[in-house]
Amino acid sequence: MSMSTRAAIAASIAYDTIMVFEGQFTDHILPDQIHKINLSFLSPRMRREYGGCAGNIAYNYALLGGEAVPMGMVGDDFGPYREHYQRCGIDQRAIRVAADSYTAQCFIVTDLSNNQLAGFHPGAMGRSAEIALAEAGEVAVGLVGPDAPDAMQQHSREMAEAGLPFILDPGQNIVLFSGEQLLEMIDRAPVLVCNDYEAELICDKTGLTLAELAARVDTLIVTRGAEGSVVWQGGAEQAIAPVPAAAVKDPTGCGDAYRAGLLLAMATGRPLLDGARLGSVLGSIKIAVQGCQNHRPTREEIRAQFEQHYGAWPF
Repeated sequence: MSMSTRAAIAASIAYDTIMVFEGQFTDHILPDQIHKINLSFLSPRMRREYGGCAGNIAYNYALLGGEAVPMGMVGDDFGPYREHYQRCGIDQRAIRVAADSYTAQCFIVTDLSNNQLAGFHPGAMGRSAEIALAEAGEVAVGLVGPDAPDAMQQHSREMAEAGLPFILDPGQNIVLFSGEQLLEMIDRAPVLVCNDYEAELICDKTGLTLAELAARVDTLIVTRGAEGSVVWQGGAEQAIAPVPAAAVKDPTGCGDAYRAGLLLAMATGRPLLDGARLGSVLGSIKIAVQGCQNHRPTREEIRAQFEQHYGAWPF
């Protein structure tokens, strides 16, 4: 693919450490002792995964043959992630190291019923606003995802000022902004993507209905997990049928896989409906594998899945 697929992806880059407690939390959290919790869960199984929204989207975009340029601040411990990205052929020019800090990380303990206890340390991510869009070099499209709030505001402003077609994907960080701040970012973005729960949150915070929200952007896309997604454009909504997954192992990172499909459509001048279909294919491939960056389909496999579910390959 040509120069034209280069995408600046400004969002979190993080490690996820997942430990499995082979029992039930509820057997250990005693209701009458809830005022003083001091528990230790022995976890014989642990895995460390590469994650973060920019991390995952860039990985998936590279699988599609797109040129990803993730933008984010990382810590001194980024070494293994850097090597992983080198193996994937991902451009790391806009990833900067903040000395004496850790890369953002999430520590998750899950029990056998899939209940989770998690702690998130933003670490170096708190300084992502120090990275300017210009550091990504020449790009065709962009995405602003969950990141330090000031970085999200700055990067959406820079992309709008550069006339760059970009996707706003505020995700779990919607709660950190006022309705006014959200609308400021939304009004700059040609495309807004969120899941159905996040769409409700945005409507609550801004006082707008979904239709009013859709009217403020060129395209609003609402994902609905196993029920597929809905693309709002020009006052009309179109449902995108989901792609059934071969197995449901781990839904974490499926939304990021979906967004990579949208980016490729934007970068290659294809309709976003095709991007949503491609995203659905990638999401169904990802959900069958544990971890956010462990699925390794070839482009031929992705294409075959697309043709099987949606017909002619448009890319």
